[in-house]
Amino acid sequence: MEIREVFARNLRILRKARGLSQEEVAHRAGIDRTYVSALERSVYNPSIDVVDRLAQVLEVEPSALLKRTGA
Repeated sequence: MEIREVFARNLRILRKARGLSQEEVAHRAGIDRTYVSALERSVYNPSIDVVDRLAQVLEVEPSALLKRTGA
């Protein structure tokens, strides 16, 4: 699995685990909701700054968004 797919999966899982909508995450991170949607679909590569802002919103370390799990 490519790192962009790992990021997309982790973003979606962490967002849902916190009961947040894409719109709420986007608002808190200062980005557009459609960008969050595209990130969760592996359409775009986020900048390191966006990874950090999303991690802050989700209350995790940025590395949690990039961590590979499973096999």
